[in-house]
Amino acid sequence: MNSTNYKKTEYNQPWIEQRADPYVYRSADGSYYFTASVPDYDKIVIRKAESMEGLREAAELVIWEKHESGAQSIHIWAPELHNIDGDWYIYYAAGDQADVWEIRPYVLHCTGSDPMADAWEELGMMQAASEDAFSFHAFSLDATVFCSKGQWYYIWAEKTGVGKQISNLYIARLETPCRLATVQVLLTTPDYDWERVDFWVNEGPAILKHDGKLYLTFSASATGECYCMGMMYAREDADLLDPHAWTKLRYPVLASDREKGIYGPGHNCFVKAEDGVTDLCIYHARTYDEIIGDPLYDPNRHAYWMKVTYDEENRPQFHYEANSDF
Repeated sequence: MNSTNYKKTEYNQPWIEQRADPYVYRSADGSYYFTASVPDYDKIVIRKAESMEGLREAAELVIWEKHESGAQSIHIWAPELHNIDGDWYIYYAAGDQADVWEIRPYVLHCTGSDPMADAWEELGMMQAASEDAFSFHAFSLDATVFCSKGQWYYIWAEKTGVGKQISNLYIARLETPCRLATVQVLLTTPDYDWERVDFWVNEGPAILKHDGKLYLTFSASATGECYCMGMMYAREDADLLDPHAWTKLRYPVLASDREKGIYGPGHNCFVKAEDGVTDLCIYHARTYDEIIGDPLYDPNRHAYWMKVTYDEENRPQFHYEANSDF
């Protein structure tokens, strides 16, 4: 990449401040779109630019606001913008003021071809397959979609159990952008110590395609300094609905680094850089570890990004210093 045309982003400096759960989509014309959770958790915003660096100062458009009461009236979380067969969709989670933890997944659809100019309509809550009696009946959030070998898939986090529940990741194939075609399949549950700090959590899935493999990153543990990023992988030609097709790494691939002042990295996504080749990882983190009150309501989770590198086995590596190459 030509460094004279690309401003460096220091590894320990936020890219876009106070934007958690960041998601970046690069459209076919090369434009970049950015959305994320806002600190008040009350709306969905989008910004657009011709470059990653341009997103930093791009104007932000509010395309949807929470309801005054009932479903979707609180905790508007983790929107993702996707284009499926030429139409724009936003997947997000929302709660109900009458029960603020009644979090469920919802879908918006753009009525035109321009997500920044055309109206958005609600498609309602994500629907399970007709034979699936389990999906979306409990705390469900952080959905992402991806296409592999001509098939669209939906991955999300959902809690299970009684008392202090466990957040697992599930996968299913899509029938339509707002309905599943297959029964949920459990992909990963918090198996290891680093996934079980304060809360037992797997959430925030993201897909990276590279060298014939799908890499699924996810976030683990509570949302403070212990928040970190794990990874699984499968061959693209495997049966992705077979949990045995996926291999989960024993240790996190990205975690807090006190020396660099980065705390609680996670809830990431992937996008191609302007060269169309380099993979970038966009994630959120804080610049401090001492949080007063519930970390969920601390507004200073900022969006960062880094270049993804690959080791001798072509497996993705995540290093905070990787931005220095630009």
